[in-house]
Amino acid sequence: MSWKTLRASAAVVLSLGMLASASPADAATRIGLGDSVMRGATSELRARGFRVNTAQSRQFSAAPALIRSLREAGRLPPIVVIHLGNNGYIEQTDCRKAVRAAGNRRVYLVTLKVPRGWRAANNRRLRICANRFANASVVDWFSYAVNHPAWFYDGFHLTPVGRRKYATFIANRT
Repeated sequence: MSWKTLRASAAVVLSLGMLASASPADAATRIGLGDSVMRGATSELRARGFRVNTAQSRQFSAAPALIRSLREAGRLPPIVVIHLGNNGYIEQTDCRKAVRAAGNRRVYLVTLKVPRGWRAANNRRLRICANRFANASVVDWFSYAVNHPAWFYDGFHLTPVGRRKYATFIANRT
């Protein structure tokens, strides 16, 4: 194996957070891919049968490669929940590539409840993207959460109550 191949393989393993042995979470039928917002609800999502893969400040542009890597490693379950876009604008091409990378899996795009100038544009882009694919849908977290300020520390990161509401909402709609 060449150094380049070895380095690329190590990067995939690290980015996926793989362990040497399979865990019960590997059998999950749903995976959540997100940033710090989803990260806050990791325990609650896992309790509802999700595998969770999050990274602080993750951009939507990371989704296609991450999904491809998971699929190629045989670790992409039948349901993929993507909650990205809180940290900047979503490009339509990245959203389309992410849904295509999922292959025949069901993809749920979660709308954003973030107090930033790109929220409305990103939520529109998520809807446009989902409408292009038979296997994609929108989970409207924004509409559900917008009138519940007690669920958030800063308008988007989840309080303990918000974590439970978020996980239950996502689980019930995916």
